[in-house]
Parts: sequence; structure tokens; C-alpha cells
Amino acid sequence: MIPLVLVLATFAFRALGALGVRRFATWPVSAAHAMAVMLLFTASAHFVPAGVMVMPNHADMVRMVPPFLPFADALVYVTGVLELLGAAGLVLAATRWLAGYALAALFVALLPANIHAAVADVPFAGGEATPLWQRIPEQILYLAVALWIAKTTKPATTAAQQKELVHS
Repeated sequence: MIPLVLVLATFAFRALGALGVRRFATWPVSAAHAMAVMLLFTASAHFVPAGVMVMPNHADMVRMVPPFLPFADALVYVTGVLELLGAAGLVLAATRWLAGYALAALFVALLPANIHAAVADVPFAGGEATPLWQRIPEQILYLAVALWIAKTTKPATTAAQQKELVHS
């Protein structure tokens, strides 16, 4: 479902661009905003109380953390905050390139948790666990989109360029 959010939101933002909304005039910018929307969904699970069963919750996320990592509870909160910061960074043109690279690194760092969740059969929201054959391609998709956003966005180097980027 989450990859579908990324794809559909990208097309929706790009359609707005085609209708004249300058902010979404390019595919990479539309994808950056779509990934920000996706990250709001995924990050929210890090903070949802354990009793909520309509979506993944904090307890589900803690069970994803491989046993060799200490402080699983804290790691879940930290990664949720990092996802929220990444989302904000993608929306702001001046930080989009940095956010893209930082999120790519985060997606790589989260791969062991996704592998562990699939191998250990960790269920989400009382449902079934996501299989490994699905988790790995999803992570690759997120990584590829984050890198594409970063590589197609030039970092602002002057105050004038930063001001121009903020308004794009």
C-alpha cells in the first residue's frame, strides 16, 4: 500500500504541475513531495500507541528491530523523527538534495530491520507479515527515488539561489 501512495501521489502532484502549478512542474519535484507524503504515513506508525490496530503501531515497529540492536524502543522513535525531518527536507527546495541523500542512507540503514521483520514473520496491525520478496523491492524503490531526487536537485550555493529555490 505504501509504494502505491508514493506512485499515486507522484502522478497527482505532476498532474497539478501540468495544470499550471509551477511548484510541481517537474517529475523529481513531484516525486519529492510524494515521498514526503509517504514518509508522513510511515513515520506516523513509529508513534501510534500499541492498542491501535488499523495501522502499524509503535509495538509493531519495535518488533521489527533486529535483536542485536540495543534500545529498540528508542531506535523506533529516532527513525520516526528522521523520517519526518526527511519529509520536511524534501518539501523545502533548498534542502531537497541533502534530504534525498540522507533518506537514501536511512533506507539502507533500515534494510536489516525490514529483512528481520520478514524473516521473523513480524505482523503489522494484527495482519500478516510482509514477505521478504515484497520488502526488498520496496526498499530499493524508496532508495532509488531518494537518490533520483537528490541527483536531480542542485544544492543552493548563494543566498540568491537559496531564495529562488525556496520559492520553487
